[in-house]
Amino acid sequence: MSTQPSKEFVTFPNPRPGRRYTITIDTDEFTALCPVTGQPDFATITLEYVPDTLCVELKSLKLYLWSYRNEGAFHEDVTNRIMDDLVKALDPLSITVTGDFNIRGGLRTRVEVSHSK
Repeated sequence: MSTQPSKEFVTFPNPRPGRRYTITIDTDEFTALCPVTGQPDFATITLEYVPDTLCVELKSLKLYLWSYRNEGAFHEDVTNRIMDDLVKALDPLSITVTGDFNIRGGLRTRVEVSHSK
């Protein structure tokens, strides 16, 4: 597997199909650029999903999140894009993605987006 940023996910079969369980993954190392100022925005990204037939492999998720490091993106858009890409790759029973962005200019942004079948 590559160690370069990538928009591709590696998936694997759900090891317990038919059992409803929740997978929670978070990282406080997410970085994207403010599309207005070009300054870095830091966030904690939390994924919480109930898999159907597929799960996401963690290294590929890390490389995917890393791919935003040099891209300009509004908090609202990047959080929705992450969720859309995960829904496309995994087709989970349900998923919630939360972007909790660090304070900048005295303001903190928290974006939460959900999808379910």
